[in-house]
Amino acid sequence: MIYGIGTDLCQISRFKDKIEDIKFLNRFFNEKEIKSFSSKEKACEYYASRFAAKEAFAKALGTGLRDMELKHICVVNNQLGKPELTVTQTAQVQLLKMVKHPKIHISLSHEQDYAQAFVVIEE
Repeated sequence: MIYGIGTDLCQISRFKDKIEDIKFLNRFFNEKEIKSFSSKEKACEYYASRFAAKEAFAKALGTGLRDMELKHICVVNNQLGKPELTVTQTAQVQLLKMVKHPKIHISLSHEQDYAQAFVVIEE
């Protein structure tokens, strides 16, 4: 059963001046996301799509971002390159309050000026 669907659109250029700011990255992104990033030329797209995924997750959950930290929502690619969203700490607490046995599906996309994410939470 589908619990919630969320989507978000993020302007890639918002991240141009922020990707070198380690305080910014540590505030909004999980350590795994920062470590798994490898292509400096695609940095803005990488971080914008993950930021959009975090926002889409909050919309799918139906609670918004209150009572959770964005860095506790993590999007990394598996061995085949498929993005996967996991949650820890405060985000996990919020998720488990709403959905007992969650399965999270995610799709990321970026084109020219925008990054987009779709998240589906099912039980």
